[in-house]
Amino acid sequence: MYKWLSCFWILSLLVSCNLKETSKQLGETSVGDSEYPIQPVNIQQVQLTDAFWLPIIEKVQEQTIAFAIKKCKEEGRFDNFLIAGGQLEGATRGTMPFDDTDVYKIIEGASNSLISAPNPQLNQLLDSLIQIIKVGQEKDGYLTTWRTINPGKPPANWVQVKEGKRWESLNMSHELYNAGHLYEAAVVHYKATGKRDFLDIALKNANLMVKTFGAEQNQIQTVPGHQIIETGLLKLYQITGEVAYKDLAKFFLDNRGVAKDRKLFGAYSQDHLPVTQQKEVVGHAVRAVYMYAAMTDIAAITKDSTYLRAVDTLWQNMVEKKMYITGGIGAKHEGEAFGANYELPNITAYNETCAAIGDVYWNHRLHNLKGKAHYFDIIERTLYNGLISGISLDGKQFFYPNPLESDGLYQFNQGACTRKDWFDCSCCPTNLIRFIPSIPGLLYSKGANELFVNLYASNSATINLKSTELNVVQETNYPWDGTIRFTVNTAKPYTFPIHFRVPGWAQNQVVPSGLYQYENPNPSFPIKIKVNGKATAIDSKEGYLSLDRRWANNDVIEIEFPMDVKLVKTNTRVVENRGKVALERGPIVYAIEELDNQNNFEDIAISGIEEFTIKSGEEHLGSVNLIETATFTAIPYYSWSNRGVNKMKVWIDKK
Repeated sequence: MYKWLSCFWILSLLVSCNLKETSKQLGETSVGDSEYPIQPVNIQQVQLTDAFWLPIIEKVQEQTIAFAIKKCKEEGRFDNFLIAGGQLEGATRGTMPFDDTDVYKIIEGASNSLISAPNPQLNQLLDSLIQIIKVGQEKDGYLTTWRTINPGKPPANWVQVKEGKRWESLNMSHELYNAGHLYEAAVVHYKATGKRDFLDIALKNANLMVKTFGAEQNQIQTVPGHQIIETGLLKLYQITGEVAYKDLAKFFLDNRGVAKDRKLFGAYSQDHLPVTQQKEVVGHAVRAVYMYAAMTDIAAITKDSTYLRAVDTLWQNMVEKKMYITGGIGAKHEGEAFGANYELPNITAYNETCAAIGDVYWNHRLHNLKGKAHYFDIIERTLYNGLISGISLDGKQFFYPNPLESDGLYQFNQGACTRKDWFDCSCCPTNLIRFIPSIPGLLYSKGANELFVNLYASNSATINLKSTELNVVQETNYPWDGTIRFTVNTAKPYTFPIHFRVPGWAQNQVVPSGLYQYENPNPSFPIKIKVNGKATAIDSKEGYLSLDRRWANNDVIEIEFPMDVKLVKTNTRVVENRGKVALERGPIVYAIEELDNQNNFEDIAISGIEEFTIKSGEEHLGSVNLIETATFTAIPYYSWSNRGVNKMKVWIDKK
């Protein structure tokens, strides 16, 4: 693995600098994630062996990280830190004020990779990248390279500057957005490696933020244009116990939509109303879900019921009126934004890859707070469809938007009809890099003495509950097959509940709302479960099958979810989907491509008595399962556009 790392071109950029410890001490002051009643089982405890997810993660580890580093080098992302620190001469490289974050996100993804696939060369490479970042940091902790290099000349003309001062254009400068990604990446790197160097850079910057922003007379009383610093500050709080970080995050949220002496940024930036009064998801979708994730953190940490009511209301609005069948969010190219209620166009759908990732982060927090399975219904739908569609099967090309239809002519993807290898704004490729290696951390969560099985994928995991340690092994061919074999091994026989999530699709529910419905639902509850070979009665808890018993070594649970091809219809208020249906099987949404249906693509229609055949093992699309009928072939939506420019549609006319 990582043969590309043998070329240590980056080491030639190293400069000598000694990182000093900040005053923030870790360990005894750490509060962890204890504010949440349910805790995710860390990827350090989960060894993935899955035939679906492991190849995707390994592709990112072995191909995409290297590819992104190469692109960052070519486009001057690393040079900017060295220019800012006086080690190189020149003007700012690149065209975006947030190019620094591509480097941070690569480090975050690579750090997660080190957990599942330790590699000394990759570890050393990250050390060198962190040293380069350190060079670009100003003495007081400030870190946004374009403004340090030439504060009067931002790389993008839409960033307005007057005097070239820090913070003067926070609606578009992305200075605080840069900081948020820095904090998130630094926390992951610290947890993965135990090293303080990157974390200390982040803490120095966060300390500057605490001094600069707040309610005091000598502080700046404004908010960031693009949210994410809030969740970053809260992650720093969780590992340091420094209350000032939590307070600043809440200050930014509490002052959003509050005029005072500043100009509001408007609905585009969710700055039109106080956050606890917002009832509809609006504006830039990525900014929105990052903010909702931070609001959920605050609800958990402070037990603030007004924050909790607000996120509940916003989540319900999104799931009932503004979410695509693929889990994608953000209907409009203009402003990369949510549309009006029930505005869900197909060919012009935006569905930014970053928004799908942010929505997973938000729903994961909601599950940790409430333990309800329907949050993982959204996560699963997004993961298998509208999120991994953002990356090609070879790991080197990317979608920024993810439409549900293509005519082969409309250049929806930043000037292309198919995936591109990079963008001037490459937030989506590097966001995929930071997110995909963390997927094993979504599989399980735990209470003090209970285990939640949230997603189904082959793996072996070691999990510490309050009174026992256990090893669990999942064996499955999910998502192509609904059979799961789950083996429990405990240090000693012990009584506790294991909750197995029942996917919404297995309960005749497309999403936890009436936005989509199955035309051909199962007539009963056909899920089968056995313990040690015997059919077992089960209790239901918030969408989970709960088995509360005395567990011992080699106890085996077998679950069978039926995987029939389902026809999905949309609420009639979604105008574009009237008279149309989509195909699903298990968690996978399907699409038709012209390449597979060259003679009749435009004329394909589905009848209510269609006979479907599953064809497995299609190597040309990564061993996917196809759905075939007498008249057409459908492929998993996430795999479309891997064979060149092609017409495609998810919603198909109904006969």
